[in-house]
Amino acid sequence: MASGRYILTRLLFFFLTTGLVAASDFISHDVLDSHRTSGRSLLDAVKSCPVNFELMNYKIITSQCKGPKYPAHLCCKAFKDFACPYTEELNDLSNDCASAMFYYINFYGKYRPGLFANKCREGENGLECPA
Repeated sequence: MASGRYILTRLLFFFLTTGLVAASDFISHDVLDSHRTSGRSLLDAVKSCPVNFELMNYKIITSQCKGPKYPAHLCCKAFKDFACPYTEELNDLSNDCASAMFYYINFYGKYRPGLFANKCREGENGLECPA
């Protein structure tokens, strides 16, 4: 499980260096671009996510977003259906929610890193979530 922590640590560095925008009506593009990381110090403190993404049901994504082509309209809709209820937590720089969520999405769905960043683009601020 140490390698999982290393991946989460690297993803966290990206979020802290790019500055996620806090808002509740979109998921920042920076959250989606979490696969582009470059490292992080263990001394950098970040709060644990208040949402337990480990125990979530990922079937909303895994049942619709399937390879080998991963159709953008299906994958992005499924991703938004799953993630939009947590925009406030995901866009918050002070916690590890986005890195935890992507870790488990990729773990349970066996998706390649960056799949959703490459497939899902809309709006100036990121993925728009319904009010």
